[in-house]
Amino acid sequence: MSPYRVRSQVPVGALQGALGAEHAAVWVYGVVGAFVPDALSRRLDEAATAHQARRDATQRILIDAGAAPVPPEPGYLTPEPVTDAASALRLAITAETDAAAAWRSVVERSPADADLRGTALEALTDAAVRATRWRATVGATPLTVPFPGAP
Repeated sequence: MSPYRVRSQVPVGALQGALGAEHAAVWVYGVVGAFVPDALSRRLDEAATAHQARRDATQRILIDAGAAPVPPEPGYLTPEPVTDAASALRLAITAETDAAAAWRSVVERSPADADLRGTALEALTDAAVRATRWRATVGATPLTVPFPGAP
């Protein structure tokens, strides 16, 4: 049984989108790790582990709701070629931004389920914080966005 209570109003479509974003983020961190300096490896590992855990928990929520979780894609298109540390870290920012947007969708679609809404809000917040930290690492401005996950 999942640690989150599942109700009949589980927003399966939004959760599938969030699961897809988590699959992509796990893949992205594998790519990013090949381009960034060893000094960032601990942060990369922590981010990848967080996305793996979130992916696994989301799969359990979907299964408990009677839905088959979407599988990961064999690969993902990147918004630009990844050729060095700077482009790899921009990809990490994109993955976190995409995850925040997907989890915001779950927040917006789960008003009747406080547990799921809290889980989604935590996921959105975690992704937004990681994106901010990566922006700081690359010297991007602004460091934060006014409403993480907003279109």
